[in-house]
Amino acid sequence: MEENTTQSTESSFTNPDWILEKIVEYGTSLLFAVAVIVIGFWIVKRINNLVRRTFEKKDFDPSLETFLASTIAITLRILVIITALSQLGIEMTSFVALLGAAGLAIGMAFSGTLSNLAGGVMILFFKPYRVGDFIEAQGEKGTVKELRIFNTILITLDNKTVIIPNGPLANGNMINYSTQTKRRVDFAVGIAYGDDYDTAKNTLLEFVKDDPRIIDAEDNFIGLVELADSSVKITLRVWCKTEDYWAVFFNMNERIYKEFSSKGLNIPFPQMDVHVHNN
Repeated sequence: MEENTTQSTESSFTNPDWILEKIVEYGTSLLFAVAVIVIGFWIVKRINNLVRRTFEKKDFDPSLETFLASTIAITLRILVIITALSQLGIEMTSFVALLGAAGLAIGMAFSGTLSNLAGGVMILFFKPYRVGDFIEAQGEKGTVKELRIFNTILITLDNKTVIIPNGPLANGNMINYSTQTKRRVDFAVGIAYGDDYDTAKNTLLEFVKDDPRIIDAEDNFIGLVELADSSVKITLRVWCKTEDYWAVFFNMNERIYKEFSSKGLNIPFPQMDVHVHNN
């Protein structure tokens, strides 16, 4: 029985008609596979150009536009290649299972990187901050210099470069100081017991009126907030444009320190009186 099978196979290899039939069969499949790849890649290119034009019309973020267009193009090319391989008679079930297992292994190995990638996509979509915003996150403060897929680059006030992964940024707490057009500046001013409160209040109002960067006069506030152990504490709250915050803050503190004494006002500090009794 085995000898008959062997002889049949050998005769098939020496049979010109059989060889021609197989060449035509596999040649046709190969031509179909090549045609699928060529036509498929051409269609993918057209789709990719259409997606990019659509993003440009919708005024998408450039970083998000590039990332999404690349992702769509790669996914479609993989589908084209799988379709072409199926034309050659390759069993795709095992191939897809192997591809899935490899993807799972790679995903577990790069779980942190994938988390940062997902965080970058979320940041690009929801835009909690933009390039040029001053933010505070993950214990760092700085101006956003660059927003990448995997991380965000900050420049601190003392000109240091800080690289923060996007995963923690997308999932953690963050303060954006640049989203609002104006900010409130708070001051806590102490005067000594016995100093005239009305004089202190009018002096602070004078400082506020003299600074043109302070806005929204009706929302500014001065009040006596606490009778502390060694001082009478006054709260001053004023509003200014976001970009003027630090200028207003430093200027007001400087005037309080330099000019309070000329108004008969004393800035107290903690002190202790020691009385010695001689027996």
